[in-house]
Amino acid sequence: MMKPLFVLLSTFALSCMLSYYTKNGLVNYRLSGCIALAVMMAFTSVAHFVFWRGMMLMLPKFMPCKKEIVYLTGVIELLAAAGLLFSATRTITGIWLIVFFVTIMPANITAARQRVNLEKADYTGSGIQYLWFRIPLQLLFIGWVYWFAL
Repeated sequence: MMKPLFVLLSTFALSCMLSYYTKNGLVNYRLSGCIALAVMMAFTSVAHFVFWRGMMLMLPKFMPCKKEIVYLTGVIELLAAAGLLFSATRTITGIWLIVFFVTIMPANITAARQRVNLEKADYTGSGIQYLWFRIPLQLLFIGWVYWFAL
């Protein structure tokens, strides 16, 4: 779970540096924050297509069409990544991303309770301790969207 955070922060740093050097010492923090979030969303969307079996385990047993839901959320993340890059769609994308992050939190809690290992698609994950990192991380993502996209 550290990978998305690393992608977010390193892309932000790189984008700020690039902005600084191309804009005569001025940094466009808002754009850099949106670029970083867009790259992170594109990065996390890949997991929906690569580790779809593990992601299916995060969904409640009664839910139909699990594979399609996993793919759909991957597509949503790709669309959000694109939406963050354009000022005309940034605000609406930001609002929907906050809704999305809140909506997927129960799946993350379920995955932790059931010890889901996304990459192996089994139940050998870290368990409930995972939430000590995941919940603050989710709040960071929501705050990031609010600060940079809204």
